[in-house]
Amino acid sequence: MSPRVFFPSGRLKPLFLTLFTGLLAFLAGCGPSGDRPAAAPAGGAAPAKSQGTIGVSLLTLDNPFFKVIGDTITTEGRRQGYETIVVSGDKDVAKQGNQIKDFIVKKVSAIVLSPCDSKAIIPVIQEANAAGIPVFTVDIPCNEPGVKIATQIATDNYGGGKEAGVAMIEALGEAGGQVAILHFKQAESCLLRVKGFREVIDAHNAKGRARIEMVTELESGGAKDMGYKAAEDALQAHPALRGIFAINDPAALGARAALEKAGKTQQVLIVGFDGQPEGRQAIKDGKIYADPIQFPDQMGVQMVAAIVRHSKGETLPPQMLIPTQLYRRSDGQKDPALK
Repeated sequence: MSPRVFFPSGRLKPLFLTLFTGLLAFLAGCGPSGDRPAAAPAGGAAPAKSQGTIGVSLLTLDNPFFKVIGDTITTEGRRQGYETIVVSGDKDVAKQGNQIKDFIVKKVSAIVLSPCDSKAIIPVIQEANAAGIPVFTVDIPCNEPGVKIATQIATDNYGGGKEAGVAMIEALGEAGGQVAILHFKQAESCLLRVKGFREVIDAHNAKGRARIEMVTELESGGAKDMGYKAAEDALQAHPALRGIFAINDPAALGARAALEKAGKTQQVLIVGFDGQPEGRQAIKDGKIYADPIQFPDQMGVQMVAAIVRHSKGETLPPQMLIPTQLYRRSDGQKDPALK
């Protein structure tokens, strides 16, 4: 039962009410300020002290793989107190160079790149080095002399290429046959993928088993439309083609469309690379044989952790590689994220 409050009558009643209300407000405000937590930002995370800005220039944002990297860096950066600017280089070295110059003018705390061309971007990275801004690379490395990279975070593209070779041998079986490679030579990550793929196929052939002949290597641009055209050209030049290794999912999906148009979906098997949702769905549906899948979200998380460590003066390893995992139709059938 609550206690009753008796008010005096007459003119003293308003004065008493005022004093009583003020006393309640005073009591509510007493005690340590820590007893009243500050409002948290959306998502429930406590606001972090501002650490500056991370400038991120990615190869492209048309490819969902790079969008995941950018979005993850933004989210993780916010948790650590960083603002993030994410822009698309659109596979254009000159455009990416201007983006880096803009980051330098803005005096960002760190620059993250997936270089459009690892050699051509050297002079602009050197400008960032001279300005004292640490440069990190993600997915696509820059291993060229004359530049200082704080660390490189990427998929083990060479190891993934080897897994793609294993998948192709498995797909073609005892018959072997002719294989086309749909490349993107502008990106060093893709050069590593093809290197690993070729080495596994060469080792297979050296054992005298069902020979796999790599008959052509065509530019796919890492895109659906160019992948379609490259696969179409490969089919016209090599009607007996049995396999296609595409360096990413967009190129693989473009190749699949070309096979459907040519009526050769039963003859030619595709091995892709990435593990994007659309690519995994195509594997589940039997349209692509397999993918060595990447983990772009892990790249974003590790990148922000590396930036924080570097800001504290820690020495980082030259590179941090994230292994791929071969994803086949049986994996797609167990994947809850797919239809």
